[in-house]
Amino acid sequence: MPQSEAKGQRLIALFVLGCLLFNYPVLSLFNVPAEALGVPVLYAYIFAAWALLVALMAFAAESRR
Repeated sequence: MPQSEAKGQRLIALFVLGCLLFNYPVLSLFNVPAEALGVPVLYAYIFAAWALLVALMAFAAESRR
């Protein structure tokens, strides 16, 4: 399998992961009246999931064999 094809598959998998992380059933788990470090849990989850996806995309785009 060529490297560009493998990279494309990793990026597609990350897109699907992003769709799952930001979809209703998962978001509703974090929509609670609580705070984490003074920030509502839902906002903290959205920021953490976004940061994780950005880091994984950077790793997937820059990884070499």
